[in-house]
Amino acid sequence: MRRYGRPAGSLRGRVAGATLLVVAVTLVVLLVAVDALFGLLARNQAQDRLVDRAQFAVQLDRRKVLPDRLVRRVSGAGIEAELVDLAGRRHTLGGFAADLGDLTLTRRLPGGGLLTLYADTETIDGPRTTLRMLMLVAGLAALAALGFVLPVALRRATRPMDDLAGLARQIAQGQRGKRLAPERTDTELGRTAAAFDSMLDSLEGAELQARESENRSRQFLADVAHELRTPLAGIQATAEAVLQAPAAMPAEERERMQLLLVRETRRAGRLVDDLLALARIDAGLGLHREPVQLRALCEAEADRVMLRAPEITVAVEGEEATVIGDAQRLGQVIANLLDNARRHTPPDGLVTVTVKGADGEAIVDVADTGPGVPPSARDLIFHRFVRRDTSSGGAGLGLPIARGLALAHGGTLTCEESPSGAVFRLRLPAWADGSAP
Repeated sequence: MRRYGRPAGSLRGRVAGATLLVVAVTLVVLLVAVDALFGLLARNQAQDRLVDRAQFAVQLDRRKVLPDRLVRRVSGAGIEAELVDLAGRRHTLGGFAADLGDLTLTRRLPGGGLLTLYADTETIDGPRTTLRMLMLVAGLAALAALGFVLPVALRRATRPMDDLAGLARQIAQGQRGKRLAPERTDTELGRTAAAFDSMLDSLEGAELQARESENRSRQFLADVAHELRTPLAGIQATAEAVLQAPAAMPAEERERMQLLLVRETRRAGRLVDDLLALARIDAGLGLHREPVQLRALCEAEADRVMLRAPEITVAVEGEEATVIGDAQRLGQVIANLLDNARRHTPPDGLVTVTVKGADGEAIVDVADTGPGVPPSARDLIFHRFVRRDTSSGGAGLGLPIARGLALAHGGTLTCEESPSGAVFRLRLPAWADGSAP
């Protein structure tokens, strides 16, 4: 990684350097502060000693102690005294030096003499210098120890970052499924690792969905090509036969071939319509919602089926139930269920449609007297291009379309267990009277 055109060092190196710099600056500030505080306290103590000696000198002068003896008793322990009496004579100890430092105290004695006390600053500077050396050595030793321990501590503390980088490299190489799984998520690195795991879950889930969608699309296109090939081949063969037929062909034979051509064309058209319906459902179907009476809708679709297949009976039973939905799309659901029942119901068979309401739901049961659906296929039949009976003529799209429309209305469509025949149950949210559509 580069910043401002220059290489940025490793995170550990930068943290270690910054830590050492902060510690060094802190030690320097601490050394200066302690040195200044020590000097201030030492000068205050020396000043207090000067005051005590001055008071002692006042007491000695009141007792008429001779000047030389007074000077001798007041001097000592880093303090020198100079007494100038009324006659102007100076009284000091032998070896007196007036350049001991700037700590002095002048006091007029009761007898009239002028006493000057000098504090030797070497008694302060010596320990102060020693303290500076000790603090400097201790600070350097602390920095050296920190410079040795800090990289090890940083390496251990940032080990999760290495694990994260390693996992990222493995994922880049195509490995999937591994996670950091931090033991603690209440720390910065723990939260980062948990967020990284969550991101991997989302990415791998999206990747899996994309692959499944791609596989479904490929399978769907293959199934579409297979299903369209049959009617298109029939249309092509019939059209070629009509074009190549001799002029003397009987009218009945020509009419039969033309009807066959129309039938195959309608079959291809129905398949295309079903495919378009599935595409709209997958893209998010737009619904024109309004109150719909299910029993009336079922009766209308039942009449249509009996007109197309008068050999079977379609009975509508139950009570009226109202739902909010698209009447045209719900009619398509009922129509697909009835067409499925019609194809699998033998002549003189019975298809029963039962409408009822229960627990805030509207339920429509479509039962036939056909061969039924085995338990292992009750969910499989809702997959696209799956047919129970290949001789029925359907493309295997009616039930998937019906389930997709039911889900778009917030309902469900299932194949229920039945002692005989097949029973398909449509559940939709019922409409409460007075609620807005």
